[in-house]
Parts: sequence; C-alpha cells; structure tokens
Amino acid sequence: MLRMVLMAVQVFVSVGIVGLVLLQRGKGADAGAGFGAGASGTVFGARGARTALSRFTAILAAVFMLNSLALAYMGNQQAAQQPKTILDQAAAGAETPAPAGSTGNASTPAVPAPAPGTPAPGGAQSPTPAPADVPAPANVPAGGTPAPQP
Repeated sequence: MLRMVLMAVQVFVSVGIVGLVLLQRGKGADAGAGFGAGASGTVFGARGARTALSRFTAILAAVFMLNSLALAYMGNQQAAQQPKTILDQAAAGAETPAPAGSTGNASTPAVPAPAPGTPAPGGAQSPTPAPADVPAPANVPAGGTPAPQP
C-alpha cells in the first residue's frame, strides 16, 4: 500500500517538475528583457516569477530525490524477501547430499538402460554395437577416410 502511494507521489512530482521547468524562462531571455521585451507579460512580475518558480522547483526536486531513495530502499527489501531463482535452487539442490542408496537426482527414479538388441519402449529397435573383432576395409586408413583410388 505504501509503495503504491509513493509511486503516485513520484508521478505527480515528476509531472510538476516538468511543468515548472517549462514555465521558467531561459537565461537567453534576459537579453530581451533589458530592452523592455517580455517583462510586462509575466504573471509574477519581472523578478517574482524567477524566484517563486525556482524555489518551488527546488522543493519538488528534493521531494523527488527523497521519494526515489525510499522507493529504491523498499524495492531492495522486497527483492531480498522473494524466493531465489530456479538456477539458485538447482545449485542449492546439488550441494545437498543425496540419501543413502540413491543415485543421481532424488526427484527422478533410476531407470535401468535396456539391453542391446531389445525393443525400446516406443517400439523402435535400440542400436546394437558393432563387434570389436571385425577388421576395417583395406582401403580405409586409420584416420577413417578412404584413400583415393588410382
């Protein structure tokens, strides 16, 4: 609830700062005021507008800065209370020792590998390894690529 109030204050203060900055005259306007241009068209008089608007802008800027610090502090406190990411949880799970008699991850049961030549659960045949005592063809060197034919 407090965070939403601070967010609303932040929005109103930022809009107020933008409006006050746009209302103020730039430093280049002073050259024209020396010749009588623009001084009669101000609401607060020749000098009153500058001091009143600049003071109110400074006050709003101070409120904006303090409000930003409060929001950053609240966001940091909220981030510390949130649970860790999935990667942090996985790393923490890898550091904990597994129960006796289990292998691998405790959440997945160990499944034995099928024997060679037996059908896989999906109906496909599992590949059978080639026997080690079969010699390689004569034209294939030890690198595995066939030699060019003359």
